[in-house]
Amino acid sequence: MEQITEAADKLKLLGDKTRLTILCLLKDREWCVCELVEVLSISQPGISQHMRKLKSHGIVGESRRGQWVYYSLRVQDKPYIQAVLDYMPGTAGTLSLLNKKEPEQLCR
Repeated sequence: MEQITEAADKLKLLGDKTRLTILCLLKDREWCVCELVEVLSISQPGISQHMRKLKSHGIVGESRRGQWVYYSLRVQDKPYIQAVLDYMPGTAGTLSLLNKKEPEQLCR
């Protein structure tokens, strides 16, 4: 039952459109918080709240480079999440759905 509870808790996070969109963007590469702010038109604190939830469940990881925080997927050990993401569009498809283009290299 513990395995079912853990999977249910993690899959609940994917029920939020913004978090699912973030994960779709992260399928192909890591993203800096500033890029997510630009593409999603959400404030930096708003992005950080979503990322905090995803990090606390081990779905994303972060690395710091100078003043910037970069996020990447960590779903290798979560095949049920990987299966959902396999069904979803990657970066290019997600950007197209958002009517956005690849962000300028603000933080690199």
